[in-house]
Amino acid sequence: MFKRVLIANRGEIALRVIRACHELGVEAVVVCSEADRDARYVKLADRSVCIGPARSAQSYLKINQIISAAELVEADAIHPGYGFLSENADFNEICRSCGYEFVGPTVEAMQSLGDKNAARAMAKRCGVPTIPGSDGLVKTEAEALKVAHEVGYPVLVKASAGGGGRGIRQANDDDELRRVLSEAAEEARVAFGNPDVYIEKFIKKSRHVEAQILADNYGNVVHLWERDCSLQRRRQKLVELTPAPGFSLAKRKALCESAARLAREANYTNAGTVEFVVDENFNFYFIEMNARIQVEHPVTEAATGIDLIKAQLRVAAGEKLWFSQKDVKHCGFAMECRINAEDVENNCRPSPGKIEQLIVPGGFGVRFDSHVYPGYTVSPYYDSMIGKLLTYASTREEGLAIMKRALAEMEISGVKTSIPLLQRILHSEEFKTEIPDVGFIERNFMNK
Repeated sequence: MFKRVLIANRGEIALRVIRACHELGVEAVVVCSEADRDARYVKLADRSVCIGPARSAQSYLKINQIISAAELVEADAIHPGYGFLSENADFNEICRSCGYEFVGPTVEAMQSLGDKNAARAMAKRCGVPTIPGSDGLVKTEAEALKVAHEVGYPVLVKASAGGGGRGIRQANDDDELRRVLSEAAEEARVAFGNPDVYIEKFIKKSRHVEAQILADNYGNVVHLWERDCSLQRRRQKLVELTPAPGFSLAKRKALCESAARLAREANYTNAGTVEFVVDENFNFYFIEMNARIQVEHPVTEAATGIDLIKAQLRVAAGEKLWFSQKDVKHCGFAMECRINAEDVENNCRPSPGKIEQLIVPGGFGVRFDSHVYPGYTVSPYYDSMIGKLLTYASTREEGLAIMKRALAEMEISGVKTSIPLLQRILHSEEFKTEIPDVGFIERNFMNK
């Protein structure tokens, strides 16, 4: 096992990795911006290194500053968390070339899966279903129109290097396709430095279901079952749960085994998530793989009893997986609600400011992963997530009842939060009677 790990991230995930390191007897060092000097996770780390001003472009995204910090503290490994540089293949390669183990997949696997078009081709090779669309990148308007006519409108124009909902445009006819083609390419060029796009058939009333996988450096790959992440707002996840509603056990196994098959094809190592879009008939299609730990990983931990952060560290340190697929048991129901500092009555605008009061719910089946505390200032420079409220129980009904009770118990003042929206969703008749798709929240709650 490593002696000292540098955590190249901030907030809730930095605190989560610190705790895992300490439980494994590993020293945890964090980098921080000037805005985060007084953060709780900085105080709980064995050491911290300030790497720049508040803006992430001048701190958490500065590779040279992070490597300098690793050199200063004599780290053995670097854990990238999620977001920031976590899926940056150049950062991965620089870490390894400088002698630091990167807690994640190899550079080659990250590169091949980071290009969505290449990842789709890989999925096809190993028999994982993909959405009908272009065979590769579309370079001209004529090519785009030809594909759209073959698969039928509506279609999505998607950035090959995209992520986080950016570089995606829907087109419902030829005129709209002509317009959004250039829009998506330009957004992708600005956001990712790569204007390449491809086209997929748009699946109406689609669901977002993903499978967690874990792989070691010796060819062993297991899946840790699935999470349904369909409850989204502007393509950003708000609620995640497992098992996926309405899925038969056979369909769940088929989706998760497809994810493991893709990971083997990519020679993937460490933790990763394979994402699928699911249609109204429960047919699933591969869309992308996230080569990192996910925000919603506690959902899987609750249902399987496997600590994914510790698993990441153990695999990165060279350990073989200590369990096989038959040992992975999915028990009960788990659900996570993201508590964001945002004004739900004002188009969910971020609500930065000082947290005056924070009362965290407790009781059986409740977990709250957060880095904030009374007096903490939610910065306008970073993601607005305050924390993740997780509940788990033997049945869906009990788990939902615990979540409703926990949301009612939680008190946060000083900033506005997403709690009122979450409560409206979970108490609604629509949530009781429908299996939510990705448009569920915006259709039923955002314009009312």
